[in-house]
Amino acid sequence: MADAPIIPMGDEPAGVDTASGQIPATPRKALGGLWQRDAGLSSIWSAFGGAMAERAERFLAQAGFDRAPWLAVVFASGILFWFTLKLPWQWASAIGLALLIALFAFAAWRDKDHRDHLRSAVIACALIFAAGISVIWMRSEFVGASAIERPKVERVQGYILAREDQPAQDRIRLTMAVRDAESGESRKIRVNIPLDALTQPDDATGFVNDGSALVEGAVVRMRVRLMPPASPMLPGAYDFARAAWFKGLAASGSVIGGVEIVTSAKQTGFIPQAQRALSTHVRSKVDGSAGHIAAAFASGDRGAIVEEDREAMRDAGLTHLLAISGLHVSAVIGGAYFLAIKLLALFPALALRVRLPVLAAGVGALAGISYTLLTGAQVPTVRACAAAMLVLVALASGRDALSLRMVAMAAIFVLLLWPESVIGPSFQMSFSAVLAIVALHTSAPVRAFLAPREESGIARLGRGTAMLFLTGLVIEIALMPVVLFHFHRAGLYGAFANVIAIPLVTFVSMPLIALGLIFDIVGLGAPFWWLTQQSLNLLLALAHFTSAQPGAVKLMPQMSGLTIALFASGGLWLALWTGKARLLGFVPAIIATGLLLTTPIPDVLIGRDGRHVGLTVNSPDGSRSLLSLRDSRSTYSRDNLLELASVTSEPIPLAEWEGARCSPEFCTIVLERGGRDWSLLLARNRELIEERALAAACERADIVVADRYLPRSCSPRWLKADRGFLEQSGGLALDLNNQTITSVGESQGEHGWWIAAQD
Repeated sequence: MADAPIIPMGDEPAGVDTASGQIPATPRKALGGLWQRDAGLSSIWSAFGGAMAERAERFLAQAGFDRAPWLAVVFASGILFWFTLKLPWQWASAIGLALLIALFAFAAWRDKDHRDHLRSAVIACALIFAAGISVIWMRSEFVGASAIERPKVERVQGYILAREDQPAQDRIRLTMAVRDAESGESRKIRVNIPLDALTQPDDATGFVNDGSALVEGAVVRMRVRLMPPASPMLPGAYDFARAAWFKGLAASGSVIGGVEIVTSAKQTGFIPQAQRALSTHVRSKVDGSAGHIAAAFASGDRGAIVEEDREAMRDAGLTHLLAISGLHVSAVIGGAYFLAIKLLALFPALALRVRLPVLAAGVGALAGISYTLLTGAQVPTVRACAAAMLVLVALASGRDALSLRMVAMAAIFVLLLWPESVIGPSFQMSFSAVLAIVALHTSAPVRAFLAPREESGIARLGRGTAMLFLTGLVIEIALMPVVLFHFHRAGLYGAFANVIAIPLVTFVSMPLIALGLIFDIVGLGAPFWWLTQQSLNLLLALAHFTSAQPGAVKLMPQMSGLTIALFASGGLWLALWTGKARLLGFVPAIIATGLLLTTPIPDVLIGRDGRHVGLTVNSPDGSRSLLSLRDSRSTYSRDNLLELASVTSEPIPLAEWEGARCSPEFCTIVLERGGRDWSLLLARNRELIEERALAAACERADIVVADRYLPRSCSPRWLKADRGFLEQSGGLALDLNNQTITSVGESQGEHGWWIAAQD
């Protein structure tokens, strides 16, 4: 046994037992009461935590079935979290933290029955959140395709995987599998073939291809100009690189010269062939723009709709009618179910022996699945079809068909197959609309309003019309944040237009198209096609009239991630809970509205290549205008600059602005922002400038922008956005009042599509 420490006599510290030489435990009084204060704080915190846990337990116990849809929300949140986090170690840490939370909840409340609901909720949410991150991470690793390193022109031979006709753009779009000439790797590319190129002989063979043989399964050879999938032009713009990554696309481009058929398709897929045949047939029966929309309703082929009509439908809040989603699938399945149950009821022997709702549900399911496959099986269509199948099951079993649990199950089904769809406008708009409809129609006031009662036909019609308008208004409010976040513009009169448009499409146009196709079998479809033409002409007239009204379109700059998150959380809280607790959802929604209204409009927008630059200024009449450095022929670049600057008028060339001075090489302009003058120096071309003169000009400027590399001697006072800088940052949005810079790159991290773009 070791000897006790020796302490000299007379030098003992306070509290030492001189007989044993041991130092006893320090009394609490020696720390001036700190122990007592810590114990007090601990007890207060325990009491507070216990009260919160008790309140949460009671809330969850009373929620009942309202809890289930939140599992889909948590799963989607895990997927979104993966996109928000930037680095792989952060993704792994988030999964690990979620698992630790689940373990902690299990250990802390394992034997506490009074925490049963809270324990189950925390464990389930933590595990599902981790599953969401894992699913999207695995999906990215499995399907992501690295982009080509640089733009190039080469001759390729490839197998056609898919064909998309786009007569409105005078082209055919092919998705092909090719083998890289240098590495020998198999790649998937997307190539646009102008229709006039199909009349030109191939450079090597002299063969002229009319396009009829360019179908799935054919092997073709052509000379193409390929580009890596482009990253967003500006912060908040469309991210084609990300979309291409999850589609497995390594490059996109256009054909140069003619197209040679190496091997014709031995057997074309039935669905693509039927889709094109149906689209062509419908357009042959209905003329003009109405025919293009009828083809979209019948086959999902929107390639023939002209841009003018697309913009009118968008600004009128009617774009959702062009995307095959819940409205169309519901109309098809509902029509099939109604006809089946009425026709089957005509046979008493069958009606007395078989449950007709079950047979009718089977007919409706077959019609819905066929329509989904025929129209391309896009995410909104698959979502709507999955939800409709659940509705049919509920109808066949005699249960309530309209429930939020049904929507949640459909969402999880879609996200398991395509988890990346959660960040897209299609998924978000589709589920937002459905949630709004279901939440509205299952609320107690609406149920009371729609309850059967003794009233006249006019009163019943008025009640239905009022409910239709209210539904349209709620849908518009629900969709507004999503539309503004993705497209930066929204139609304000959509609720009014949809009161006419939705019944017109659901109960007139689509049934007429179906009747026209059926009666064409015996050659008697002409009257139905004429009526279809008139109904769709009325729809287009409504869209153009609504979009042309003053104030019909609202433009907003890019809202922050916090703003859209608050909108989403508030909307989900309002939709998924019942009772007075749901009203708490207005709190984040109101905060988000305030943040949206105070979102600053960028003063300077710089495209990812440094060529396209936009400046927001006030015109002499007080309106906001956009000054454009280059008069670009690209509508994509122009529209991105206008939308993110919240400007509706055409851009003004910078060289024509009174306050700008331009030479063939550079433009200079001074902007007064934030109580000071900002001097900008913008390169107009890549002509070489004498370095000393360039350095002197840079020294006098606050911001320099160029689409080429600038020498180190060029040193502006605040920002040098040359090619080297922009290759790392991506597009930029500058707020000079607050002296902040927002870049595309700051939100990308080490996701595969961005790394590929930077290499």
